[in-house]
Order: sequence, then structure tokens, then C-alpha cells
Amino acid sequence: MVGVTSTPTRSGRRKGGHGRGDSGTRVAIVAAARRQFAESGYDGTSLRSIAAEAGVTSPLIVHFFGSKANLLIETIGWPFDPGTVIPQVAAPGRRGVGERMARVFADTWDAPSSREVMLGLLRAATEDPHSAALLREFLVHEIFTPLAVAMRSDQPQLRGALAAGHLLGLAMARYVLAIEPLASMTAEQVVAVAGPTLQRMLTGTLPVS
Repeated sequence: MVGVTSTPTRSGRRKGGHGRGDSGTRVAIVAAARRQFAESGYDGTSLRSIAAEAGVTSPLIVHFFGSKANLLIETIGWPFDPGTVIPQVAAPGRRGVGERMARVFADTWDAPSSREVMLGLLRAATEDPHSAALLREFLVHEIFTPLAVAMRSDQPQLRGALAAGHLLGLAMARYVLAIEPLASMTAEQVVAVAGPTLQRMLTGTLPVS
């Protein structure tokens, strides 16, 4: 899974000294994290609270996953690591950031290896409130708000929400509902259409303050 620490894992130990294999420990941690992220949000969830529910220690979570952000990525199953991709999108500066972000998503959606993952996440979010909350927290905290902050834009949370909504709506129309001619467009055509809108949302003047 992208974003998970590559440090070799040791056998996990639950509080109270009961031995537990790596697989079972990871499953318990991810299950606790998924529930807490969905119910309390990213900011309202701590590694300590996840550890308490999973019956492990906070250092063990860091040992397995590296950070709370990586743990969120693990619970979502996102096909790329935003900690690597977002700095790459932001590095050239404000000009063209909308097009670069649109290309990341179009290329990810169109790759057979990641399309089914993305479709599964989107469908789950439309059917299950917990899945919707997880996806929302992930998109806001790990992708779009950090990108708006990197652009030094005002109202980064609003801009992040607008950009996320635009791309999710586009994905629903193109890949789930298959609305033509959008469904038949190439990735480059989608980038050409979506890029300017994302640019305005991320860096342009907003009508609300």
C-alpha cells in the first residue's frame, strides 16, 4: 500500500501482553482508525485513541504506518500517495496548477490498475455514510486543502472543498453514469475542460469571503 512505512515489521503486542501476529494487529488498527476517522474526523482522531480501541500502543501504530496521515491513506485504499504527488503538483507554482491536478486525477481514473479502486471508493461513499465521511476527510486533509495552502491562496478549506466537489462530480458523470460525450473523452480532453475550472477554484478570486 502506498504511503505505508517500509520499515520491517515486528510481531505486534496488545496491551496486557497477549501476543498477536502482524496481520491481526494491522487489521485491528485499521478497523479502529476507519471508525474513528469517520465518526470524529481527521483532526478529532488521535493515534492514542486509535491505539486504545485497537488494544495496542501508539508507538506500534507509528511502527506499522509511520504517521496518522499514512494510516488514513491505508483506511481509504487510495491508489497514490498524496504526500509525494501534491508537492510535485505544487512545485512549479500557481500557474497551471489546475491543469496539473486535473491530469493527476484523469490519469489515475483512466489507469486500469487504479480505476476499480477509485470506483469502489466513490460507490461506497454514495451508499455508506461512514465511507463518505472517510473519503471526505481524506480529500480535504490530504489532497486539496494542502494544495491550496501550498499555493498560498486565501480560504484554503473552501477552495479545497470546491476543487474536491468538482473532480468528484466529474468522476461520477464520466465513470459511473457514463454521460456522453464526457464518458468518451480522452484524458487530455478531460484535463483541458477541468483544468481551467480547478485553476480558478484553487487560485482565482472567490465570490465569497
